[in-house]
Amino acid sequence: MLLFDEKSDRVVPPTGFTARLTLFSAFAMAFLAVFALALSLAAGRVADRWGEELAQSSTVRISAPAGEVATQTEAALRVLRTTPGIEEANALTLEEQRALLTPWFGPDLPIEDLPLPQLIDISETAEGYDAAGLRLRLAAEAPAAVLDDHARWRRPLVDAAARLRLLGWASILLIATATAAMVTLAANASLAANAQVIAVLRLVGAKDTYIASAFVRRFALRALIGAAFGTVIGVVALFLVPSGGDAASFLTGLTIQGWGWLWVVLIPPLSGLVALVATRFAANRVLEELA
Repeated sequence: MLLFDEKSDRVVPPTGFTARLTLFSAFAMAFLAVFALALSLAAGRVADRWGEELAQSSTVRISAPAGEVATQTEAALRVLRTTPGIEEANALTLEEQRALLTPWFGPDLPIEDLPLPQLIDISETAEGYDAAGLRLRLAAEAPAAVLDDHARWRRPLVDAAARLRLLGWASILLIATATAAMVTLAANASLAANAQVIAVLRLVGAKDTYIASAFVRRFALRALIGAAFGTVIGVVALFLVPSGGDAASFLTGLTIQGWGWLWVVLIPPLSGLVALVATRFAANRVLEELA
């Protein structure tokens, strides 16, 4: 279908408007598809990373009078270090707590003068621990200790990232639909403009399948070329997005990695396939109307 056929290509007179419309539509949609794909893949990576990091960590917060903080902390550590499913438990120092608050309040925060609770960082094993049983033990031996297993924070974050991933794939589907619609309009315009040419071809014995193939080939190739350029420009634009380093979110980490490049490579041929199907449908319908 897409192989070059000089005789068949001469059947379709050059039409600048529909050619430019097809090229531009394929270019623009492929460019947007690259970003939608990058958004979906980046959101998926964020969802996986947040889920893994938050699922394997917990925090114990100790709020007690200054004279009791050390005692309560030691009691809580004894409970935590003897709890099955907990790999490690460490009380954060003032400097470590300062590092946690620096992104929000800056490096000059007078943390020594603030009534901050003592935090204990917990690293879990792959099996995890019994949160309900641990809370009961802490209540008995360290009443000022409050366990936060991050469940209330983890679920909304992971759900939000997962929905962003779904939104990205939905955007790609809409882009493919819009591409099909634009190519169909261009093919309809070209076929209507060449109604007299089609009538003459029929008079000399050309079959509708031959006529339709000529139009389909021309529009599919233009969509393929436009999508290829749009994909290349989209990838170049992605490399211009600044990286956020270790603190990258789905915005600063809007890149394509690993097997995601396979989807990028498939954008041009898929665009050509969409154009082929759309043009074939339009050609058959218009030829039936002109019969």
